[in-house]
Amino acid sequence: MKKHFLIIAVAALFTLIQLAPHIAPPLHAKSFTLTYSIFFPPTHGQCKAGVAWAQEIEKRTEGKVKISVFPGGTLTKADQCYDGVVQGISDIGMSCFAYTRGRFPVMEVLDLPHGYPNGMTATKLATEFYQIMKPEELNDVKVLYIHAHGPGLLHTKKAVGNLEQIKGLKIRSTGLSTKVTEALGGVPVAMPQGAAYEALQKGVVEGTFAPIETLKGWNQAEVVKYTTECTDVGYTTAMFVVMNLKKWNALPPDIQKVFEETSREWVEIHGAEWDKSDAEGRAFTLSLGNEIIPLSEKESARWVHAVRPIIDEYIEAKNKQGLPGTKAVEVVERLIKKYRGK
Repeated sequence: MKKHFLIIAVAALFTLIQLAPHIAPPLHAKSFTLTYSIFFPPTHGQCKAGVAWAQEIEKRTEGKVKISVFPGGTLTKADQCYDGVVQGISDIGMSCFAYTRGRFPVMEVLDLPHGYPNGMTATKLATEFYQIMKPEELNDVKVLYIHAHGPGLLHTKKAVGNLEQIKGLKIRSTGLSTKVTEALGGVPVAMPQGAAYEALQKGVVEGTFAPIETLKGWNQAEVVKYTTECTDVGYTTAMFVVMNLKKWNALPPDIQKVFEETSREWVEIHGAEWDKSDAEGRAFTLSLGNEIIPLSEKESARWVHAVRPIIDEYIEAKNKQGLPGTKAVEVVERLIKKYRGK
């Protein structure tokens, strides 16, 4: 009897071993805990959009992916965010290409003063530009999506309505917007957005180039008095949402698909949030009694003429480096016309 039972047990065990590869839990049943470093403060609309993206990933993966968000540069500072993702300090990161100037020579073209009309255009254009160009400089991460703010405008403590009035003013600038400041006659002072409020308050700088949303999103309307409506030379600052390659490659295909589908949807969410924030920034600065100064058509043409050499210099410099400078500018200019419907 015991011998008979032993034979049955061994047979059953053999059957289980044979079936094991077929009944083992699939890879996607494994859970993944990820960290997400965002340089925006937690109250900022773009941070909230990033948090919503992370929550949507968790929802669509039915909790198999958990993403812990670290806003305000608490995990990695703004200018260290990209390298932090590459090195695995964070698994995902959101910051500006411009904060590590020279690291992204092809993507830099997006920040030039092309005259972006709004944040939705800038965001869609930036993401599509990457998809068209696929520059090697981003091969060490998985690019999830890119977004970009509405036109960078001039915000100052003194009124600026023409080129003569900007001459010699110390202006906080980022990345290639430093060249915009120089071209217009100002003195660029490089610093991230998070340092601008105190610098303006203490008089370290007399103005800042930034989208109008910063007047509320970063409370800068409290320390400036004027905004110059110089949309025709409106630049943007492109911002990445990227993931560590090893962590990305460790995800099963079904979860990767969720990340990619959600990221495509969030391009428009960020674009809409930039435009909403710009509208709120405009309303906020006016509510404090600050003034918005429009440029005349003639004066605007002077500003456009003043900054055009920046674009031409970019083309020449990148072409000499063996990079597609001409193509990069042509793609951006074509996409602006596309999204403007012209």
